[in-house]
Amino acid sequence: MKEAIIIFVRNLQLGKVKTRLATTLGDEKALTIYKELLHHTKEITAQIKADKYVFYFDKIEENDLWNAPGFFKCRQCNDELGGKMKNAFKELFDKGYENVAIIGSDCFELTTAIIWEAFALLKNNDAVIGPAKDGGYYLLGMKKLIEPIFENKQWSTDSVFSETINDLTKNNFSFASLPVLTDVDTEEDWSHTKKILL
Repeated sequence: MKEAIIIFVRNLQLGKVKTRLATTLGDEKALTIYKELLHHTKEITAQIKADKYVFYFDKIEENDLWNAPGFFKCRQCNDELGGKMKNAFKELFDKGYENVAIIGSDCFELTTAIIWEAFALLKNNDAVIGPAKDGGYYLLGMKKLIEPIFENKQWSTDSVFSETINDLTKNNFSFASLPVLTDVDTEEDWSHTKKILL
């Protein structure tokens, strides 16, 4: 079975990453934390036996962390977040992948085992979703493109997860949920995560 992981990343530019974190910790600290998050994301995905597609926010970087076997580089389309994700899924389904999951690059609690669990759950479900404590989600997996879940959302708000579940239910798609994890978006999130990492 052809499986793939989509990894959405931001380009490493001072003042352009983890902006909510930067409001209290400063741009340089936010950039340092994001670099750590990127390394963590690479480590946990490198062990997955699926093709990895890294979608950059601005432009594809030539010589960086993702220059490794099994990782392919792409650029996110010019759209809001829902459109960007829908387009990335469509690209990979058009390439013939049967199970596709998307993750961001801002969750230290995400593990290789959880990603494996997501792919396992797709065997008996149309979709799988990993809820984040802030009301969004850190992982979304599908075995075919389900367009409604990318539409009519206020992205980066606490209603995204519940609205996505409503869309799946309303359109009669089966789904499974993963453990609730914390994305690192604020200083409070970072403090919580540090306790786990210690």
